[in-house]
Parts: sequence; C-alpha cells; structure tokens
Amino acid sequence: MQGLESIVSHNVVLNSGEVEEKRVEIKAYFNQTYTLYETLFETLVSEDAFYLRPCSLRHPLIFYFGHTATFFTNKLVLAKLLPNRINSKIESMCAIGVDEMSWDDLNDEHYDWPSVGAVREYRQQVRDAVNHLIDTMEFHLPIDWQSPMWPVIMGIEHERIHLETSSVLIRQLPLEQVKPHPLFTICRESDEAPENVLFPVPAGEVAIDHKDPAEFYGWDNEYGTHKAEVTEFKAAAFLCSNKEYLAFVEAGGYDNPVYWDEEGNRWRQFTPDKHPTFWVKKGDAWWLRCMTEEIQMPWDWPVEVNYLEADAFCRWKSHETGKAIRLPSEDEYLRLRDHTDALVHHDKHPGLANINLERFASSMPVNWNQTGDFFDVIGNVWQWTQTPIYPFEGFKVHPLYDDFTTPTFDNNHNIFKGGCWISTGNEINGYSRYAFRRHFFQHAGFRYIESDHEVQTQFSTYETDAAVAQYCEFHYGESYFDVENFAQRYARTAIEAIRKDQDFAGRNDLSVLEVGCSVGRASFELALGFEQVMGLDFSARFIQIANQLKTTGSVLYTLPIEGEIVDFKKKTLAEYGLADVAHKCEFLQQDASNLKPIFTGYDMIVAVNLIDRLYDPTKFLKDLAHRLNEGGLLMLASPYTWLEAFTEKANWLGGYKDEQSGENVTTLEGITALLQDEFTMIREPFDIPFVIRETQRKYQHTLSQVTLWKKR
Repeated sequence: MQGLESIVSHNVVLNSGEVEEKRVEIKAYFNQTYTLYETLFETLVSEDAFYLRPCSLRHPLIFYFGHTATFFTNKLVLAKLLPNRINSKIESMCAIGVDEMSWDDLNDEHYDWPSVGAVREYRQQVRDAVNHLIDTMEFHLPIDWQSPMWPVIMGIEHERIHLETSSVLIRQLPLEQVKPHPLFTICRESDEAPENVLFPVPAGEVAIDHKDPAEFYGWDNEYGTHKAEVTEFKAAAFLCSNKEYLAFVEAGGYDNPVYWDEEGNRWRQFTPDKHPTFWVKKGDAWWLRCMTEEIQMPWDWPVEVNYLEADAFCRWKSHETGKAIRLPSEDEYLRLRDHTDALVHHDKHPGLANINLERFASSMPVNWNQTGDFFDVIGNVWQWTQTPIYPFEGFKVHPLYDDFTTPTFDNNHNIFKGGCWISTGNEINGYSRYAFRRHFFQHAGFRYIESDHEVQTQFSTYETDAAVAQYCEFHYGESYFDVENFAQRYARTAIEAIRKDQDFAGRNDLSVLEVGCSVGRASFELALGFEQVMGLDFSARFIQIANQLKTTGSVLYTLPIEGEIVDFKKKTLAEYGLADVAHKCEFLQQDASNLKPIFTGYDMIVAVNLIDRLYDPTKFLKDLAHRLNEGGLLMLASPYTWLEAFTEKANWLGGYKDEQSGENVTTLEGITALLQDEFTMIREPFDIPFVIRETQRKYQHTLSQVTLWKKR
C-alpha cells in the first residue's frame, strides 16, 4: 500500500541487540503506531461522527479514540513509571468498556463525553510522556515480563489491536459519516471466483513451548506448553468466497433453523439481515461495504461473517455434499500452517500476503496468495475456528493486565487465526491467539475442512489462578479455627448499622456501594438488607467470578493442598441462602482511586481491606462524601498493612513517624483527619478477625479494624 511504508513496521525483537539501539527502535515503533491510529480516525467526515455508536453493543468512537492513550497512562501509573495521572476525567471515562462484557456500562446517559479537541490534546500529552519515558528509562535486554519497558510495549501492541477493531467500527458507521483516505486504499480488482476444492493435510503433531523471555511481545494466553496429535483431514484450497457463500444465502440458509445451533438460531432471530452484515442489496445487485465506501460485489473476495454464520454454512455444505464439512479446530489450523510452511513463506516473500497493511485496506481475491495447494493461509481475513479460547499448560496472567484473556475463558469466545489486511504487530506473530464472541464481526471469514474427527468445544472452567482461587475459598469456603466467614460478618455489620440509623430505619429501598468487592460474597450478603447493591473491584478476574455466580449460581476452583496436589471445589449461592437475592447485585470493574462520576446516590458505602492496597487512598476517601445521599453511612475496614508495592510511602495514611514532630502517626488518625470535615464517627473502632487459607497447613490470621461514619 503506497504511503504507509513510513508508519507500518514489524514487531520489535525483544531478546537481542544493544540497549540504546533498542531504545531508538522502540521509540520509532511507538510513534509509528500512535500516528497510524490517529490517521485511521481521519476517515470520519466530522467530529459529530465520533459520538455515533456504530454498534449498539459498543461505545461511540470517541471512547476508542481516547481509550488507547488512557491505557498507556493507566498501565504506566500502575507500574509506577508515571508519577501522576495526566487527565483523571478522560482516564476514568475511557478506561473500561471495550468488549460487551457483562460488567460494561453502555448507557450514554452516564457519560459526558469529552470534546474531540480535548482528547487530541490528551493524546499529545500522553505521546510526550511516553516518549520521555522511553528516552530516560533504564532497562536491559532481554525485555521480559519484569522489564520496565514491558508495559510500554504492552501499550503499543494494545493500540495496534484497536487499530483493527476501530476499523471494524468505522466500517459499521453510516456511509455518509466516513470518507476515503489516501493512506487506506482498497483493492480495485476482482474476477470470477475460483471453484473451491479440498486437498489433504497429512496427520502430524502440533507442539507449542512458548516461554518468557521470547523474541517478540506476547499476550498472556500465548505462553505455556501445548501438544496435540492432529489426524489427517482435507481443507479447502481457498477461503470461502462471497460467490461460494451466495449459494447458502440463495438456498434460504438464513431462514432454515436446521443449519444453526441453539446460539446461532437466537442470533438469527435477533438480526434483521438475511445475508452477511457487510453485504448491501441495491435493486437486484449486491454491493460490498468496505471501510469507507461501497463497491460492486467482488465475488472472488473472501466472505466476512461471524462464527455463527460460518458454522451454519458448514452445516448446509455438509448437508448438500453428504460430507463431514465443518470449521477447523485451532490445532488443525496450526497443522495446515505447518504443512504449508506459510510463516516461512511469508518471511521470505513479504508483500504477497494481504496483511500488515502491506497490500490493501480491504480484502483481495482469494486466489492471489498461494503456499503449496492452499491460498491465504495467512492474511486477507481472519479464519474462525471451532475452538473456544482456553489456557495452555503453565498459563499465568500479567499483573499489569489481568483482564486481557481471563474474562474470555468461558467457552463463549472462539479463536480465529491467520490475521487480516489490517492486522499488525503481535497480531501477525506466529504465537498470537485472539478470540471473540461468536456473534461479533471483525474482518473475519473462514476456511472449511472435511473431517470426522470430533473437536473439543468445552474446556474446564475451574478457576486455577492462585490468587483468585484463594479468594474464592476466602469468600465461599470453609471456616477455619472457629473464625466466622469474614465477608458474611462485615456485611451483617453494615446491615445492622443502617437498620439502627434513624434516617434509614424501616426503609426497604436502600442502596449500597461496595468498593473492593473481590469475588462478591459480601455484596450478595448485603443484598439481604439492601434493595440495590453495586460491587466494584479493580480486578477483572474477581469481577468475572462475581458475575459468574450471579448468572449461574456456582463457582468451580482448585484448592492447593501441598505442592502440586490440589482439591477441586464447587460452591453455590444456594447453599448460603443467597440465590434469591443475587438479582439485586451488579458488578463492575473500576479503579477505586479514579471512580467514574456515575457512582453516586447511595445510602451506604462499604470499603473493606481496600485502602492499604490503593495507590492514592487519600483521593479515594476525599471522593466519597458526594457519592452518598444525605446522612449516608460509610463503613471502612482494614488491617493497615501498608506496603510500598501497592502504595508509595508518601501516600500512606499512617504507619509512619511524622517528619516534623517525630511522633507516630496511625492510620486511624490519618483516616479521621481526612473524613472529619464531612463525616462523624458513630461507633468506636473495633476489630473483625479473618483467616485466609494458603495451603492445607498454612493460614493467615489477621484483624481488620472497622470504623463507621455518618455523612453530616
């Protein structure tokens, strides 16, 4: 593609080279990425287009324009590489809400979106801050998960993902809201679609052993070990073309429930379209919506559909041919890629595959990029597989981005492989693994195969992450050493306090906000005394568990016994008498030190074992009064275990000696000083004990001091 050579580049090698040369390379990679992302939004005809929602399940584009810069700030602050936030309002509003996860808030009434000019100014401030950080940071090679440069690379690769996802949203805007751009030119060639044919792919082993440090940046789900023996199968030479898919449309495939599974039929009944979403009917002719224009249907380009449509086509094709036609598994795609040496071929012949914006800002004919008997093993459009995303053996989450993959380990997000025309950076890494909900649209199509081999489509959802499993047991597990369940105890304390308060006694419409709700037990317990419960936590992994319990009523997790020996646990809300009140609870991911303005109007706020884990506890406490109704109650509890790993010492509320007087300053004194202008303490502080189980023979016994306050 002409004009993009100066701003599109390949991945940065992280495990070799000299530090200063690598610094220059990373800086160039960052600025290329940043510029390319901003250039994409030049396809919008006006600033008004930034505030349209291309999809009812997504935020308007102004969110995504600010989101990638916000990501840099949030991660670098979390990594203690940036001393301060740059714009708290934008960073709160544009931080969370990318995917249609159950904890996303998509109500536009909750958002006073910033102006495009304000976001542009913010993006420039972030650009300057990151460039300064790259210039001055001390680091060494290899750049691994522990390197201070890792979160910088993380931000770059995150923005490259959004280059692609934002291009899909732009493609879904009304045509009059977008315009062609000289840097994003589409393919203008099309011919008769080739007739598809199946070729054999011999049996073989797929083996992955991907560890940190690695040559290129990787997301958490890419690391670990995996081996699979793949039986022989036949695969289509070409991606399914628009012409080949037309036969399914004309055969009434969208009206026949036989070709769709249960989920597919729900979606089929929901959507008004009886054809691929980017197809446009004009009279008797079909046209194709590209990113910024509509063109006469290029029948030899790959069809772009969601997983459910691809799966239905395969069922229809199987019915028509009498053969076992289906989508490949992830392992079968990898076996095809190995069989064709597609990665090696691409490295030796750059510019042949329609990927990395090296050819077009659109698809191209399915018979242009050949490796062996097959075409487009890499590039053109992503290729759906039957495999839901699951963790490899040895999977770990990165502490700076614990919600990249774990929320998708739900058997509802399917992997697609191979990349598309706008896939760049990590997306075209041979180890990359991306998954989307099955009804989502990306620049994705499919290649069908013929095989009688059954594909695994359900994976164990036992929570194995040590921290999450430990908190599942802490909230829902056994009581140890005759110490009452902590979450149940402090929830009961909160309910008793508000029932005794004369301003709230006898009311049955009370609302409570729990900040730092973890995996949700106390929020469910609070629902026994409150009509509305909002639970917030910074960890998406914890929120995922809470939402899972609300939806399914149960959670599965592993409990360490000793060494590698674990027990498997299942806990339900019903066994604690909480199933009937779970509907009162809502759980959202949120930064306690930078809460969105929508979290107001509560009768009580509960924050337990939280303040000594915040990077800015003062900001959190000073922000609470206006979120409470008149006379509202505040309950705080903490063991006051201040650690510089969580909170810089300058931000501790207590646990230190005053520099001027030399006197000890306790956390209770610090809290009182912050709250006394707007709150009155209504009860003497008291302790609630709790026990956290680590292994069968190792436990933590702690006291959390509780204080109760009333807003004046």
